[in-house]
Amino acid sequence: MALVDCGSGVRLERGIRCRLSDGVTLVSDHYYPAGAGPWPTLLMRQPYGRDIASTVVYAHPVWFARHGYHVAIQDVRGRGDSEGEFYPFRDEGRDGAETIEWLRGHAACNGRIGMYGFSYQGATQLLAAAEQPEGLACIAPHMTAADLYHGWFYHQGALRLASSFGWGIQMLREDARRRQLLEASDRLEAAWASIRMQANHVPYAQHPAITDPALPGYVRDWFAHREAGEYWEKQDISTRIDRIAIPALHIAGWFDTYLEGSIAAYLALRAGAATEFARTYQYLLAGPWVHIPWGDRVGEANLGDAANLNTDDLLLRWFDHWLKETKAFSEEPRVRYFALGPNEWRSASDWPEPSPVSLYLRSTGKANSRDGDGVLSLEAPHVDEPRDVFVYDPEVPVHAAGGPQALSGPFDQSALEMGNNILVYTSPEAACEMEFFGQPRMRLYAATSAPHADLAAKLVRVTAAGRAEFLCIGIARSSWLFRETGYQSDVVHAWEFTLEPIAFVLAPGERLRLEIASSAFPLYDRNPSTDVPPQLADNWNWARSTQQVLHTPDHPSALYLPVKGAPGW
Repeated sequence: MALVDCGSGVRLERGIRCRLSDGVTLVSDHYYPAGAGPWPTLLMRQPYGRDIASTVVYAHPVWFARHGYHVAIQDVRGRGDSEGEFYPFRDEGRDGAETIEWLRGHAACNGRIGMYGFSYQGATQLLAAAEQPEGLACIAPHMTAADLYHGWFYHQGALRLASSFGWGIQMLREDARRRQLLEASDRLEAAWASIRMQANHVPYAQHPAITDPALPGYVRDWFAHREAGEYWEKQDISTRIDRIAIPALHIAGWFDTYLEGSIAAYLALRAGAATEFARTYQYLLAGPWVHIPWGDRVGEANLGDAANLNTDDLLLRWFDHWLKETKAFSEEPRVRYFALGPNEWRSASDWPEPSPVSLYLRSTGKANSRDGDGVLSLEAPHVDEPRDVFVYDPEVPVHAAGGPQALSGPFDQSALEMGNNILVYTSPEAACEMEFFGQPRMRLYAATSAPHADLAAKLVRVTAAGRAEFLCIGIARSSWLFRETGYQSDVVHAWEFTLEPIAFVLAPGERLRLEIASSAFPLYDRNPSTDVPPQLADNWNWARSTQQVLHTPDHPSALYLPVKGAPGW
């Protein structure tokens, strides 16, 4: 096949075929630098079309080729022009390792290979690295997860509904086209045209776009496997962290769907990678971004020019360091993170050890809405205070940060906080600047009238002007949190769970706010409050429930925040 001139001496060869050991052929496009090779190779394995090559967030492969890299962009099994059947994650370890073995024999490759990509393309790196293929020297997995159950699909028992359902429909569209399923394709395209509305369909596991028996069953499988275990472990590296033996550059986004998965992958490899060398050379960049795009606009906010970090330059220095031995990354801090508020980059020697400040939930029994009397106090209750009570109705759930479309970012929560179906606790104004960096956690002493319940906690920064900006959220489902000890209705239980990680600065005059609810829809699926599994529940088997939150000397409900230095209240 003739090479395509891409300028600056870069040439493109399309449709190169790699035959795997099981007979399946995978197809890739290759970009060659100017001059004579061989060169170090960058590999991206993706399911979205190799010509796109994740250019929604990265420079085009031509750019990397201009900097002296042979770049291979491959369609994974069952996608694009590659043969085989696509089942997300299932075959990526073996297929990735065999692709790397094949690349080592390619005339353009000098034997040193790095992988890059975000989201699914990040998972393909981790899975391939766990196979320890010879020649793979480093990876750059961004906005992804090493543990699919906890970091991609479920959050403490609750399904990440909007992202899982939306992504599932996106992937099934190509499956329908490949299989020439016209009616199924039409249903999927109609759903995709209004994708934010699809989470409203109940039961969501019986959505007509995903239930055609001629379609692959992976979306239905995600919804059916509601517990961690063998199904998920076969598809990720959660039980094989000690198989990763190479450096990795992790990128996470404070408002990304897979934030927790990204941070957890970094921490798992820092603690448990195969060698001291691999454990030492794990790096983390935590930016202020959503999944797509990465820049200064997030939700309603303009985060300033600092948010426009040149991640391509960062990647180039990463690969130059490990594949060209330039030491270009040697001065980079182990952890670099974006502090919301001042909107600037800061660095740390590692992810912080927990050193929390305790903020106790207090009220006189009417913390409902921001017009209530709920406060966050440094002092624990010294007398029994009246319980705060709210009603959860799955037919009218409390919406997540971005409202009914589950959009992510520092959206103003003020309107949502007017509802009596949430409890609101607000701190005093900060007297001096305070920095928080790490993972907040909750201990809520609560009783619910339902045999199945959720509690969600949302952290908010209230500016001096009164804007209530979303920071992070956590949710826990009783069937997950109390799976070993058991859960009973109308009995007080200690709900201990984490919120997603965050970094922010509270300026003098600003306040913190905590919202407590029993849903964050459609970010997470709603709990029906009955014995019907959530994915099979609809308005015929939803039930309302009453929740009570305690704050007494014996039951001191509290928010624990990772503060740097002394609290400034």
